Amino acid sequence: MGQVHGIKSEVRMKGSVTVSETVIKVSNFTKRYGSLTAVDRISFEIKKGEIFGLLGPNGAGKTSTLECLEGLRSPDGGTIEIMGVNPSRENGKLKDLIGVQLQSSALPPAITVKEAMELFSAYHGIKPRYDLLERMGLSDKLNTQYHALSGGGQRRLVLALAATHRPSVLILDEPTAALDVQSRVELHSLMKELRDEGTTILLATHDMAEAEKMSDRIAILLKGRLVASGTPKEITSAGSTKTKISVRTSGTSLQGTGGVLIDEYYVFFSDSPGSRVMELLNSIESSGDSLVDLRVERPSLEERFLEITSAGGAR
Repeated sequence: MGQVHGIKSEVRMKGSVTVSETVIKVSNFTKRYGSLTAVDRISFEIKKGEIFGLLGPNGAGKTSTLECLEGLRSPDGGTIEIMGVNPSRENGKLKDLIGVQLQSSALPPAITVKEAMELFSAYHGIKPRYDLLERMGLSDKLNTQYHALSGGGQRRLVLALAATHRPSVLILDEPTAALDVQSRVELHSLMKELRDEGTTILLATHDMAEAEKMSDRIAILLKGRLVASGTPKEITSAGSTKTKISVRTSGTSLQGTGGVLIDEYYVFFSDSPGSRVMELLNSIESSGDSLVDLRVERPSLEERFLEITSAGGAR
């Protein structure tokens, strides 16, 4: 592969898309508000066709980062590029490259679902994407005013509008907040489809389960600093949290082996899950017992996130 906007490409496969282009490049980015440094010299890159999770507690610097990527604010240090475009200086070029999830207050209360779709489609010079409204369960709400939609309905509409023009980059901030289970499933399906078609998705969320399930890679911010980055598996495996081992047997061979009995399973936590599992299996076999079920669960992203944030950002 060649280079894109002077940024050396890397090649890997994700779904049906060859991920080879650096679409977003953030280098030593700093944002200040008076004497407060909200973001302190962070750097990361996002490739084409990735879902990239941006995580952090309140006040970590996520909103400032998103606003500078969206061209709403300017960096006070470092650089930000989206496909070679400087968001704060080249806003006209930016509008067709990115789709941004609107805040709920951004739409007029009296606008109908159909009118909102027609307005956004006209802005981008395309035909209305009624297919997206159908995907988001809004095809029977075309004449419903925005204020009359449920909270979940409003959220689904702004997501459909953000994806209307098939942007190269889709920026989503808490996209599934207030959504019911079915709507969350539909949104996640849509995100995966867009990702596999080559859309790059930047996902900012407080939902650790969502981030772990959906993100190809993750960056965790804390007090304006980048404290961890990598795939969900890389981040969780780097922690000190012990692995959970749950074992169910026909008999009682695991009594007195240090496990806690929970719903017919003996539960163990270990720093060395491989050797601990072998010990347990040998104990079961030597006792003439039989194994019914064995589950080995690595620490969740939520557990690792809490470990990082409670430690003040130690890697």
